[in-house]
Amino acid sequence: MDKSSSASSQAEKRLRLILDSNVGLCREDAIWALDYIRKKVADGAPVLQELPQPRLMKNYQSFAEAAMSLLLSPRSGPLEAERLRSRLREALHGLIPDRD
Repeated sequence: MDKSSSASSQAEKRLRLILDSNVGLCREDAIWALDYIRKKVADGAPVLQELPQPRLMKNYQSFAEAAMSLLLSPRSGPLEAERLRSRLREALHGLIPDRD
């Protein structure tokens, strides 16, 4: 396995943990996920270019909502953490493979 696929595998593993409702979600993990998305968009990830425009708009809306929720409420409880996780899940649509 080369460095790039190893890094990709590590990122996917971390993202899956961040999106797992059975694992606590901390602010740093949410920021890491948002930065991951930002980098993929900046790099012009091919998988994003394949998504239809309405889906891209949903990804962007969820990205913006997640970022704003972190800015507006630096401390949150379990309900807000699940809302943030849901926004991150939508924003990451297409960037991590679905697993059955």
